[in-house]
Amino acid sequence: MIKITVKVDGMACGMCEAHINDAMRRSFNVKKVTSSHSKGETVILTEEDLEEEKLEEAINGGGYEVLSVKKEPYQKKSLFSFGKK
Repeated sequence: MIKITVKVDGMACGMCEAHINDAMRRSFNVKKVTSSHSKGETVILTEEDLEEEKLEEAINGGGYEVLSVKKEPYQKKSLFSFGKK
């Protein structure tokens, strides 16, 4: 799984977060998407990599601006992995 963190400019409220989340769900096959206007970011969990250009089109098309995109492998934390190294 891949975790994609997108820094977004222009989100001002909960409705802005919902607009971006909806745009991500419509445009891509994502497992989970959460946005925060206070942090200015959207975090996407997906099985397959997303093209940055299409990601930017989906967000910028809603009147927001993508500032940066960070991709990293994501491993779900197991309930029983606490304390293991």
